[in-house]
Formats: sequence, C-alpha cells, structure tokens
Amino acid sequence: MNAFYCSVHEAEEPEIYRGKPTAVAGSIELRKGVIVTCSYAARSLGIRTGMNVRQALRIHPDLMIIQPDFHLYRKYSNAFMNIAYAYTPLLEATSIDECYLDITGSKQFGTPLDIAREIQERIREELSLPCSVGIAPNKLLAKMASDMKKPNGLSVLRIRDVPQVLWNKPCAELFGIGSKTAEKLRKLNIQTIGQLAAAEESLLTATFGVMGSWMKRAASGIDHAPVVAEREQSKSIGHTTTLPQDVTSADEARRVLLNLSDQVARRLRRQGLMTSGIQITLRTPDMKTITRSRHLAIPTETTEDIYREACKLYDRHWKQDKPLRLLGVTLQQLIAKEESAIQLDLFDYEKQPKKESLTRVMDELRNKFGESAVLTAGMLGDDPSSLIRNHKRRGTSLQMDFVRDLEQGNKKTERPSSEEADRKSFDN
Repeated sequence: MNAFYCSVHEAEEPEIYRGKPTAVAGSIELRKGVIVTCSYAARSLGIRTGMNVRQALRIHPDLMIIQPDFHLYRKYSNAFMNIAYAYTPLLEATSIDECYLDITGSKQFGTPLDIAREIQERIREELSLPCSVGIAPNKLLAKMASDMKKPNGLSVLRIRDVPQVLWNKPCAELFGIGSKTAEKLRKLNIQTIGQLAAAEESLLTATFGVMGSWMKRAASGIDHAPVVAEREQSKSIGHTTTLPQDVTSADEARRVLLNLSDQVARRLRRQGLMTSGIQITLRTPDMKTITRSRHLAIPTETTEDIYREACKLYDRHWKQDKPLRLLGVTLQQLIAKEESAIQLDLFDYEKQPKKESLTRVMDELRNKFGESAVLTAGMLGDDPSSLIRNHKRRGTSLQMDFVRDLEQGNKKTERPSSEEADRKSFDN
C-alpha cells in the first residue's frame, strides 16, 4: 500500500485531504513529533518519513499534520487483505500494509498480470486506496518489483531481468541489506548488487557467516523462501511505552507496569496461550537499555501474576531514584493453553475456576464495550501506558494480532469467489 496511513485519511475525508501535503505524526510512543508517513504531495516538497515535525513545517508551513488512528488503519488493512485473499488462500501478511500472495494455483482468475491488475483496481474502487504490485517468481523479487513504481505501480521482475535492472544499483537497495551491512560490503570493495553477485562466496561467508551465502544468491535474484500462509504461534508477546516525563518513583513505575501487564495478558489470552517467562525492559534517558527476565515455575495467563512478577524484577534490578524514559513487559516461553499442565495451589485450587470465570467475563465485556470498560484503580493515569488500551491511538506495524484474527476468520469460511467478494461491503 502506498503512503498507507495518509491514504486512509484521504479515503475517509477526500474533501479535506485529497491531493494535499499531509503527514501522520504525534505517535504516543514518541516524545517528539516525528513524521510516521507523509503523502506523495508532501514528499514532492522534500518532506520525508522520520523527519521532525518542526523541520517539516519549516519546509512547508501549510503541511497538514494528522493524529494517527490505528483502529482505522487496521480496518482498512483487513479490507484490502480480504480482497487479496479472494484470489488465493496463500497470503502472508508481513505488516499492516503489505502482504505476499502465492498465485500458482489461481489460474482460473487469469494470468498473473490479470490478477495483479484486478486486485489493484478493486482496492482503488472499493477502498479508494493506491497500491503498488510486484510480480515475480519469488518473494524477494516481488518485493523489489513492488517498490519500483509508486504510487499505483505494477512491475514484473524476472530472474533474467536482474542483471539489467538491479546490478547497477547500490547494495543497500537489495531488500534485506541494511545500511550497516552495506557499509561492511563497501569496505570489501563491493559497491553494487552486480559486484555482490560476482563476489567470492568464501569472502562473504568469512565476513557475514551464512548470511553471506544468502546475499550472493539474492544478488542474482534467487530466493527459495515460500509464502507462509500459516502464521506460527507467537514466540513472545510484549509492549513497551516511552514516557513523556522520566519516571523516578516506584509508584509511577508500578502503574505503568500494571497497564503493560494488563495488555500483554489480554493478547496472551486472545491467542489461547500461557506464559512461563516474564521479561521487563528498562531504558534510561541516555538510551541505555536493560532487560531482566524470570522463569515461572507454573505457567500463567493472568494480569495479576504477570504484574506481580514484573514488579519483582523491577524492585530487584532497579534503584528507584534513577530516572527511566521507557518501560516494557514481554511474555516469553509461550505454550498453548490446552497443552500446558497447570499445577494448582493446595490451598487455592477451589478459587481457580472462579478466577478463570471472572477473567473470561471481564475479557468479554472489554471485547464488546472497549478496553476501558473494566479497569482497576491502579490502571488510571494520563501517561502513554494507559493509552495503549486505546486501539484508535495505539499501533505498530509489528503488532500483528489483527492479522492473525483475519487468518483465523478466513479459515472458518470458504474462500469467496471474486463475484461474492464484490458484493461484500467494506463496513462488514
């Protein structure tokens, strides 16, 4: 999807935003106003993602700054992925605005170009969103092709085209190679993708290990990674929050840890999992990050247990007079609830069913009426940790629970034909 967040706002309120320089900024996870994404009209003026809002406004004082609405973005993301799913069940969502489709078995819908054009056209007509599509024999080249023409581009990239199209480009433009890796390659006198393809594999593996072999293959357009339609069970579930003012007291820290524990526990139960490991993340104003973890003898799914263990870790590993700018809680060693053996306390086992019943009712109330429908007094506050309950304000491309829900929903129903999908309204 192209400039996804800004495009969503334009689709919702075209009379306000269409064709205007816009930028989504003001994430609750950031202390300073930083641009999360900007429209193509803004980009033509020199405004870029990651730029400070003040700097952007100096470039163009009339830039329209939009507060993020992650609930709205998830709604549109579900909608465009449902359109794509109508053409193949082999859909791998990699973020809120991007997915891979394996259309090997989709010949009944036409050629790859036919399918790509139809998906692009339907997304434009039904959702008023622009998107770019890459067509290729593998995921690597499909990703590279999708970035070649924006917005509303459609590109085909075959392996035989790689030398002509890619080899003269810098190594950093090969998907999967970041700036640090590109700098190491430059020190080896490997500047371009073509030079990377021609490099001795032994030289690359000596410097980069097994990744060196992958880079050489990728530089020639070779990629054997399949489209993974089945999303694996989460290996960890975590939330971190950056605070507007440094936390210096234990009471402040505990309120933040309670809100974080509440949300990770909610996500844990939603996936039907239990946790046997708790980790907290602490970051100081000078950006030093500390993580400390603890193994639990008995798996749990409750906010109460997670919060208690997080507080123990905090009290044990942090001096309360030292300031913190970020706190996080992560659940590790996850296991499916039906596979976990829960050891009941000898003196408390009769209360366990009542606790589970109460937790289930609270979850149902919050699912129906919102995350703030049922709260404990300790969760109240005005820092960002309390705002992570607000699905409209909260969001990250890395938190893919909504995609897992989409995939589970699609498994419960037969894949619709394109005609049936046409009749489905976006609001549903």
